[in-house]
Amino acid sequence: MSAKPKRGPERRVMYVENKNGTIEGVGARIGWVEFSKSGQTIYYRGLMLQKGVVPRGNCFDVVTGETYWVSDVKKRGSNAHPDNPNLEVEVDPDALDEYRRIRSR
Repeated sequence: MSAKPKRGPERRVMYVENKNGTIEGVGARIGWVEFSKSGQTIYYRGLMLQKGVVPRGNCFDVVTGETYWVSDVKKRGSNAHPDNPNLEVEVDPDALDEYRRIRSR
């Protein structure tokens, strides 16, 4: 995602990777995220991620300062950030149907 706000749905399925640790036990998850009206803040599982230029990522947690990589789900399935291609990724159960739809396009 670029530093500019992306126009589009305020809620969509995306890839979210914690560059400093895990998200509920796994390094990355695919699930529904919501956006602020400006598009600069992303909300996911209680996290408030602010877009910005940060080392190894494109967002940071406004509470903890941890770095995150948030991106669209890729049809080819290689969602992990290039610096960690073998990361364990879990798809949230409520996002599974939408994830499959994206992958089948």
